Amino acid sequence: MKLASSLVPHQWRLLTSPQLSLQAFIFSTANTTKSHTFWSPTLRQCRNLQTAVSPIVSSSYLPTSYITQKQIEIPTSPEKQSPPVQEGLGAFQKLPMVMPSIDLYCSALRKSKRVQPTKGIANIAKRERNRGAKQLDAFMKELALPLKGYMESFPRKRLLHPYERSLIDLTLGDGKYEEVLGKVDVLRKKVLSVGKEHASLCAKALSKKEAEERLNEGVEKLELVFQQQGRAVDDLLSIAKVLRAMPVVDLEMPTLCLVGAPNVGKSSLVRILSTGKPEICNYPFTTRGILMGHIVLNYQRFQVTDTPGLLRRCDEDRNNLEKLTLAVLTHLPTAVLYVHDLTGECGTSPSDQFRIYKEMKERFKDYLWIDAVSKCDLLGGSLVMYAKEDRSSDDAEIIKYRETGPDESIHVSVKTEQGLNELKSKVKEVLSNEMEKIKSGEKIDLSVGTC
Repeated sequence: MKLASSLVPHQWRLLTSPQLSLQAFIFSTANTTKSHTFWSPTLRQCRNLQTAVSPIVSSSYLPTSYITQKQIEIPTSPEKQSPPVQEGLGAFQKLPMVMPSIDLYCSALRKSKRVQPTKGIANIAKRERNRGAKQLDAFMKELALPLKGYMESFPRKRLLHPYERSLIDLTLGDGKYEEVLGKVDVLRKKVLSVGKEHASLCAKALSKKEAEERLNEGVEKLELVFQQQGRAVDDLLSIAKVLRAMPVVDLEMPTLCLVGAPNVGKSSLVRILSTGKPEICNYPFTTRGILMGHIVLNYQRFQVTDTPGLLRRCDEDRNNLEKLTLAVLTHLPTAVLYVHDLTGECGTSPSDQFRIYKEMKERFKDYLWIDAVSKCDLLGGSLVMYAKEDRSSDDAEIIKYRETGPDESIHVSVKTEQGLNELKSKVKEVLSNEMEKIKSGEKIDLSVGTC
């Protein structure tokens, strides 16, 4: 009653109203009692109470003290979420080590058999079904967790650098990468589904014998799943090996890309100019991938790539080896060393080489360019046998090209070492200029593919 006698009428309404909080009552009391000289003990106790404000967040109440310790995470709409960040070059070297499917299965089975039942269970049937359920659960997790790790560690193709996306399509085949990852995810979900189902059945067994049977059935079912779908893990292992063996490219380092028709002598020049050791044989498409070497000039390191040869045809008709060459030219900061063979030994006529050369020169006209005529020791005064070709429509430019190659081209011979010093000096000059372009951030506008 002492509290009641000290309250004014509007404070009675605050206290008796079910919609209003104790905090509002205390605030009103504090303002009113400034004019009062006497506080009752009960009112003084209410005045000293520490209250916590609990705002509504996602239909739940959170104390203010918790909010001050941790920011409330309010889900953002898909439109407001930040776009995924594209990865730089080098994602292939970060790929995880993938276990063969048989090793993954045997390891999981071995670990699950070590799981013991919970201590303190006296009943034999209960102990056995507890052991069976725990072993099946452990077996399921030992299989599913590595598969989940593979799914998280292998990068999404759309987030890769355009050059590495091209390498995946041209090396593995269009859609193969996503297909294998999808199969691995299907296997993971199947393992979880079967494991949970049989662990639940084992936990409901009524006797020791039934629990043992349920355990064996679950193990056999998971083994069958891996026999039927475990091939996806082995395919992923093969993909990881192929991608991890891809040459590492540094976008901040200038690259000299050797381009030309098949078997014109690009690989021989790569051996002369860099640390790369490509295969050298006298047949077309000796180079069946991108080979990366390095060259050091004035204590500065540069990249040199040997690429598969180009034939005279539309981009739609090119094979994957030729598309690898175009991918390097399109996506990497390169200077071009175009190699010509006017002897006809390469299997591509000089007139076809000229048309391929003009197409590439037009498409990549903003690139720094060097022209080299290889095997010049076979030209000179000796008789040159050309491949069969129609010369009736030759113009003056093709006739001149057939005799001496492009203007300002360097004639070289790996056999006699003619022109190699001049070529090395030109390469040094061009790569130094390419480094300046990279430092200045100059952009290159590439034209679309043509026939």
